[in-house]
Amino acid sequence: MPLVPANQPQLIRSSQKDEHYQNNLTNNANELFHTFAGSRRWLQWRKEIELLSDLTYYVLTTLSGYQTLGEEYVSIIQVDPSKRRIPSRMRRTALIFFHTIVPYLLDKVLICIENELEAEAPQTSRTWRPLSHVRLWIQRAVGMLTESQRKALIPLVFALQQGITLLYRLHVAIFYITGAFYHTGKRAAGVSYLRVGNVAGDDPRISTSYRLLGALSLLQLGITLTLQFNNLRQRQRARHEWKQHRNLLPSRQVSQSSSRSSRCVLCLEERRNTSSTPCGHLFCWECITEWCNTKTECPLCREKFQPHRLVFLRNYK
Repeated sequence: MPLVPANQPQLIRSSQKDEHYQNNLTNNANELFHTFAGSRRWLQWRKEIELLSDLTYYVLTTLSGYQTLGEEYVSIIQVDPSKRRIPSRMRRTALIFFHTIVPYLLDKVLICIENELEAEAPQTSRTWRPLSHVRLWIQRAVGMLTESQRKALIPLVFALQQGITLLYRLHVAIFYITGAFYHTGKRAAGVSYLRVGNVAGDDPRISTSYRLLGALSLLQLGITLTLQFNNLRQRQRARHEWKQHRNLLPSRQVSQSSSRSSRCVLCLEERRNTSSTPCGHLFCWECITEWCNTKTECPLCREKFQPHRLVFLRNYK
């Protein structure tokens, strides 16, 4: 029986079908756990329930040597890099590990590091929690840092989280162009797909349209990175100018007659480069952008907003 590589529509439909059945399994497991354990424990363990549901689905299909329901739906089979044999049990185990466990661990560890860096005091808990030993190790490592080092690491953790998201987007764009490895886990494990039956040639317009979609995705990703880089440069320049201005006009030289309404509540000095939040409160540009690196909310009224909605009030007195 002739076998040819699976194309992009088949891989996408297979993934969508698998996600449908995985969501059904996860929803049923969540409902069962919520009924017997209550809301509090369900909120604590919902990520682990999702992980166990995905593991159950792939152990019963991929690890057992069967097609998943999505793969069966579009008549494709997994093959190793030689394109002549199905993946070995070790390779299928690696596929499941990279596809389910690695994203879970990354998400948990980064959130744990972010919470520990933002916490004013070490958080202790007597109840056992997932990855409790890792959390304890992170607490010890963060406890050895100074306050300035902790503040400097918070934006780095945020950048790493955003970088992982951008990496996934880049991987999908490359898939649209090349037609292989829709998931990063399958690329890491070296598992690709061949289709069974219906081996007639593909319409060239299909591959062309997906290549065009991939090129547009890469262009969008490049624009996003450029905007984020420019935003970072502007904040650094504003921070540098603010520090120079502050050195030229120290707080001792500020007029005592200046009203309290003209002072920034963050630095307790006269506002410089006045900027406004969407809720109308005024701060120094440097102060409020530095604040937004850790919390995207107004320091006074706690209204949530995105940093790009800050307004620099030029020539405001």
